[in-house]
Amino acid sequence: MSEVTPNMYRYDEFDARFVAERTAQFKTQVERRLKGELTEDQFKPLRLMNGLYLQLHAYMLRVAVPYGTISSRQMRMLAHIARKYDKGYGHFTTRQNIQYNWPKLVDVPDILSDLASVEMHAIQTSGNCIRNVTADHFAGAAADEIEDPRPLAEIVRQWSSLHPEFVFLPRKFKIAVSGAPQDRAALAYHDMAVEIVRNAEGRTGYKVLVGGGMGRTPYIAQVLGDFVEKQDILAFMEAAMRVYNEQGRRDNIYKARIKILTNALGIKEMRRQVEIEFAEIKKTGGLQVPQEELDRITAYFAPPAFETGLSDEIPEAGKDFANWVKTNVHAHRQPGYAIATITLKTPGQVPGDATADQMDVIAELMDTFSVGEVRVSHEQNLVLPHVRKKDLPAIYARLKELDFACANAGLITDIIACPGLDYCDLANARSIPIAQSIALKFEDLARQHEIGELKIKISGCINACGHHHAGHIGILGVDKKGVEFYQLQLGGSGAEDASIGEVMGPGFTEHEIADAVERVVNLYLKTRQPGERFLDTYRRVGMAPFKDAAYEKEAA
Repeated sequence: MSEVTPNMYRYDEFDARFVAERTAQFKTQVERRLKGELTEDQFKPLRLMNGLYLQLHAYMLRVAVPYGTISSRQMRMLAHIARKYDKGYGHFTTRQNIQYNWPKLVDVPDILSDLASVEMHAIQTSGNCIRNVTADHFAGAAADEIEDPRPLAEIVRQWSSLHPEFVFLPRKFKIAVSGAPQDRAALAYHDMAVEIVRNAEGRTGYKVLVGGGMGRTPYIAQVLGDFVEKQDILAFMEAAMRVYNEQGRRDNIYKARIKILTNALGIKEMRRQVEIEFAEIKKTGGLQVPQEELDRITAYFAPPAFETGLSDEIPEAGKDFANWVKTNVHAHRQPGYAIATITLKTPGQVPGDATADQMDVIAELMDTFSVGEVRVSHEQNLVLPHVRKKDLPAIYARLKELDFACANAGLITDIIACPGLDYCDLANARSIPIAQSIALKFEDLARQHEIGELKIKISGCINACGHHHAGHIGILGVDKKGVEFYQLQLGGSGAEDASIGEVMGPGFTEHEIADAVERVVNLYLKTRQPGERFLDTYRRVGMAPFKDAAYEKEAA
């Protein structure tokens, strides 16, 4: 089948020229580094501006995927890069990006050139700048959506790209957007987040949150603006950025994020200062979003030409298929259509990894069944946003051949995990083997479905790239005198009921942690009331009985 062209933003002439010039510039910088004309210290800020990290064993290239949207053409290029320049796979991240863990420095300019040929790059995926803008992975498809947030995400991307004031912030800055009351973008854990809302008059506008984050000092974001008018959103966001840029601490890397400033000032004072900046910006009128520009960008995200008159029933295709539908298929706004999640988490697999061959087959599925489009979720999965319900059995059958048909979206084996000590030089402990051992312990699908929704998230260090603070069960790897230990945290949530997990107590060894998780889960199954998820039960009974169970004490 010929490639489908999805409805997504396309580079304009400025985008294309800028990316081409940056690629050529970086090629020269790499050549100078290879010749010894630049030291590693001199090269470091240059490579970070282009998304290139030096990790534990090799360089790592992080490719930007704005608001998690990839076309089939781009997916095929990502597969090509994995096959030609890496070890045959890529890693999808909690920032909705993709990382390559083994590129050779000499090849990076060619990789960037290949990416530019399909309108992709690695700019602002690292460094103290505004990072890749993330969004609800069901955007433009979800049945509960008020409005598609991707046009706003694209406007924010354009505004924040190489913004002259915000290229060198006190620290990195992460923005998420969502258009539905159900939070599928972890809004409360972002430096700034924007949610599309309706006011009492029925008009849509934006609720702006600020000061969320994980890491060493986790905070839940607070409301900065209850209802910001559409034309004012960039002015309001710029006002908040100015307050942060002027007052954010640059003397201490651990206290440099906007969450620290917001907490130090207090949200009332933060609002007051932002309102002053907002009023000053509005006087110029330069950051108002013209309706015609909003309409122009929105047109790129127009819904595909959905078929009408389709049956709204999902065909029967056996018990395994029915289980997959139960967890991995979600309601679509268009009758006869559904949203299908591809979990990259079959027990035993590395969470978030996909091989070049798998990416090529996913591109085929995108063209055949999902208008040439896929989304990367912050949960390290892929989403086919627009599929006909009658095609679901065929999609499932093809995914089964890929070993990507596990019916576990949102279940205990759908584990988020950072690369950990297997790759990252910041990590204290390994994450991947722990995720694999826990997933294998719970691989029985009937048991997973009996347990129900339970989100496990694992980080290999306090930087929390695995979002352990937001896990119903969170796991943090720590180092104690050269030995890896794993702390359990319970009660976190990254959804609309956001909460920070509570640390249980002393850590477990790598050989103990999976069994401790199992004891916690078994207590939940004994204690839960009808209809309760793990998170509900924990919030009802508290930490004490789970702690007793985890450390093999007799539960009360």
